[in-house]
Amino acid sequence: MQKDMHYYGTYAMARTAGLKPEVCQTIATAAQFVDDNGAKEQIPFDDGGQLDFVPTAHHFKPTQDDMTGFLSNLDEQDQRLVWLPFHFIPGGDGDTTSERLICRKDSAVSREMVEHNLLMAEKHEAWGQYLIGITAHVYADTFSHYGFSGVSSRWNMVRFDSLKLLNLESNIEEYIAKKTESFQIQHRSSIIRDNFRKSLAGIQEKVTSWVAETASGALGHGAALTHPDRPYLEWQFDYEYPDARSSGVRRNPVTFLEGCQKLHEMFRRVADAVPVWRDDSGQSFDDIRDIVKNILAVQKPCEGRIAAWTGAAESGELFAQAENIREYQGESWRQGLDELRDSEDSLVALDQPIFRFFQAASIHRTYVLRVLLPSHRLVVD
Repeated sequence: MQKDMHYYGTYAMARTAGLKPEVCQTIATAAQFVDDNGAKEQIPFDDGGQLDFVPTAHHFKPTQDDMTGFLSNLDEQDQRLVWLPFHFIPGGDGDTTSERLICRKDSAVSREMVEHNLLMAEKHEAWGQYLIGITAHVYADTFSHYGFSGVSSRWNMVRFDSLKLLNLESNIEEYIAKKTESFQIQHRSSIIRDNFRKSLAGIQEKVTSWVAETASGALGHGAALTHPDRPYLEWQFDYEYPDARSSGVRRNPVTFLEGCQKLHEMFRRVADAVPVWRDDSGQSFDDIRDIVKNILAVQKPCEGRIAAWTGAAESGELFAQAENIREYQGESWRQGLDELRDSEDSLVALDQPIFRFFQAASIHRTYVLRVLLPSHRLVVD
């Protein structure tokens, strides 16, 4: 999923579930920040304290040419620390580890994660809203990333000639074609760059097999491009190795609507569990189902889809009354890091939202990798 869903869709589901606007803003910012938080860094303080970043993002190519300090999408350990707990939570089904690593829509594993994190958020006000946002991101991704896993695996490979787009209007078809070309070029460039770096590091013996598996689309849903992330898209594909999984037609509007309903249910539980986070604005999902369905059907680039969410809120269609969707706070969270870099006192970190996000992300990651997945016969870290 992209920002239209992870921020604006998340905000809308939280608000219609009855959470206060400022709570929705924090939760939705945390949900989107999972995708925007890709740096690895440490901030040492003069008083002896230190802040270690907790990366949650996965990028083929960071914004700058120098990849130092960024997680690599293509490093096996980075996949296990980032892709598995934050984007492709394993479904736990199957006889082999590779099968159990495949993300499943609304899986029992993901619901167990929701249960645990809701209890943790209730007990820890300081970082509870941030944990709810992270949980919303991971849970929502099961409705788009299902059928693929967050590690390099043959199970992720798709026959490229089988990809078909089924319901596109002409204006968006050209846009997707350009995005597809850009994605492929970026992906190939990342492979070449990391290949060169690995060679210089003296591990050339691993490069040939590594390039083969990443170039063939064996990681995440790379072989299916960004098709799983577009809410309006109906598309068709065949796995290279289907085994027990079904290929065929995917109808994103249906699964995204289902995901919105599940998020709404989750946020209603949050509102009931933490009364200070809620107001009297709650609505049932049935009250907004048709509006959400229409928003998900909008065939536009991400900014146009965002405008559909904000327009429905401002017009009074989406919420109990007309109001704005508050702005994403990710950039101000990052600016807080600059203040920390200039500070001598480590306790200043306790006042920064990004520190609370790192707390929640670290707790979530440890729980998923060290407790939840092992309970489903998966030892990955």
